[in-house]
Amino acid sequence: MTLDSSNPAVQLPPVKPLVVLPTFNEAENITEVLELVRAAAPEADVLVVDDASPDGTGDLAERWGREHGGASVLRRAGKQGLGSAYRAGFAHGLEHGYGILIEMDSDLQHDPAMLPALIHAVQDGADLAIGSRYVPGGEVPGWKLSRRVISQGGNLYAAIVLGMHVRDATAGFRAYSADALRKINLEAIKADGYGFQIEMVYSVDRNHGRIVEVPITFADRVRGTSKMSTRIVVEALLLVTWWGLRDRIVRPLRRGLRRRTS
Repeated sequence: MTLDSSNPAVQLPPVKPLVVLPTFNEAENITEVLELVRAAAPEADVLVVDDASPDGTGDLAERWGREHGGASVLRRAGKQGLGSAYRAGFAHGLEHGYGILIEMDSDLQHDPAMLPALIHAVQDGADLAIGSRYVPGGEVPGWKLSRRVISQGGNLYAAIVLGMHVRDATAGFRAYSADALRKINLEAIKADGYGFQIEMVYSVDRNHGRIVEVPITFADRVRGTSKMSTRIVVEALLLVTWWGLRDRIVRPLRRGLRRRTS
């Protein structure tokens, strides 16, 4: 049966987005972030995944949700990492029927005004829409040359080693379709920080998902302190190297040996 898309009676309902905000000691920012998200994407709900912030971030988010609606808090026993927070948020979103799962930071480095562009990209057929700093129109104002070289160099290394046509695989502002996430075994994604972001992009790419990059301006933190560290960056580079060796050398060798012995 062919459906007439011009007939409003057969239009599919709009897909409900969920914005996942991992937090640890973001009391200075959380209320403003929630207000900006609501202003930019009033159709989206928000899930704050709070790792027992001692500064009361979870309480502030919960109070805002009670007063304004559309926001809830998933409280966790302690600091368990960024990747773990997103995995928990995605699992919650899939369980509750959301069609688009969005990840963004709670530190105002990701501009909530870009949410509609990411949401529309997924609605238009993307499996993953990345808020990218390194496509035409993307910017990282105020960054030192050394920081830019490290970031772009790491992304170029990941693209070459993993064979991906993605310029900003470490970006943390992105939207997934629910279908794309269902194809990923989230429990098997163990990396954190930059490694988590790359592993998720790589998983979508290996599942032949459609990935688009939407240009964004990435701002420096105004308040609070960064959670990233040299350890997380080094971990990401080591993981990328292993994934490349595993999928381009180790697994093909194993398949060849099995064929010879069968």
